[in-house]
Amino acid sequence: MKKVTVLGGGIAGVEAAIHLRKKNFEVTVISNRDYVYIYPISIWVPTGEKTLQDVSVPLAKLAGKHGFRVIVDEVVSIRAAEGTVVLKTWGDYREFDYLVVALGASKLKPQGAAHTLSICGEPGEAAMLHERLETLVQRGQGQIAIGFGGNPQDQSAVRGGPAFEVMFNIDHFLRRRRLRQSFDLTFFAPMESPGARMGTKAVKKMGQMFETLGISTRFGRKIVRFEPDGVVFEDGSVLASDLTMFIPAGAGQKVLRDSGLPLSTAGFIEIDDYCQVPGFDHIYAIGDSAAMRGPEWKAKQGHLAEVMARNVAHNIAVRESGGQNFLGYEEHVGILCVMDSGNGAAYVERDARHEKMILMPFFGHWLKKSWGVYYKLSKMDKIPRLPGM
Repeated sequence: MKKVTVLGGGIAGVEAAIHLRKKNFEVTVISNRDYVYIYPISIWVPTGEKTLQDVSVPLAKLAGKHGFRVIVDEVVSIRAAEGTVVLKTWGDYREFDYLVVALGASKLKPQGAAHTLSICGEPGEAAMLHERLETLVQRGQGQIAIGFGGNPQDQSAVRGGPAFEVMFNIDHFLRRRRLRQSFDLTFFAPMESPGARMGTKAVKKMGQMFETLGISTRFGRKIVRFEPDGVVFEDGSVLASDLTMFIPAGAGQKVLRDSGLPLSTAGFIEIDDYCQVPGFDHIYAIGDSAAMRGPEWKAKQGHLAEVMARNVAHNIAVRESGGQNFLGYEEHVGILCVMDSGNGAAYVERDARHEKMILMPFFGHWLKKSWGVYYKLSKMDKIPRLPGM
């Protein structure tokens, strides 16, 4: 039985491990966490609707169900030409015939980023956001700034959706507490039209939502630094804030720089349509670690990461059988999300043919919550997987 090692225990890595086991490979997952953190539903941790435990699944439970091995350790370096992964505790690790890199991305943090918290960073930051928000609620007033950054070298690594969701959920949270009029909410981003990848219709509707809810905006101003009490922009203006949530754009992981793997200018691993790394027949990269190809508006998202993961399991199995019917990810590149607002949601979809945004009052909120339940149950095979999900 051929051995496959998956580096990373996130959404992409777990999906790859599950489907590689279905193909009867011996699978090992190496992760620096002993759980998979479900980022899409962590947006409710700051408002107290969910806890960190609610949005996590222990890797040991998944491993027990699907039959893969888990090593909780940190990847220090990769020596691709030697077929070696160096782990912090384990040391040199070579127990694989195939390697799947699903390590996610690092963060491009401006000066003073330590004064901010992120919903897309370490899980503990989401809990800290909840604590800080509750402190402001107890005080009865405050200024809250929420935004995200850009990466000129790879716009697909920009993650703005969760920032919109957290802002709308905090707005709803404060209205339920009858405190909204005592708080100033401001959304900031360095690009002129944040969310433009979703399409012109979506941007227009988002602008209308900000105006209706009384949320101020600071767009098109480069972030110079963060301070304990605000955000400083390139034009010299300052956004005062008692609580700043900021999602940095992604970039390639530091451990990839000297790996010998081909990298994009942003530091992501170059792959072909089958997620195979050029020049390395036994190495694949998926999810945020990979340099995606596709239209200018492409985005790194969980649903695409899972497509890549399933395809890799299929493609390795086909390669082992001597076949040629490999599956590519590029035809699946598109934007798909349910953007929650606390009391509803917006369904956003964009592909090469069309773009749309459909507002779903009330029902949309429960639709997204239902997806979170579905994710956890389906990964444990307690309910059937829906086609394409």
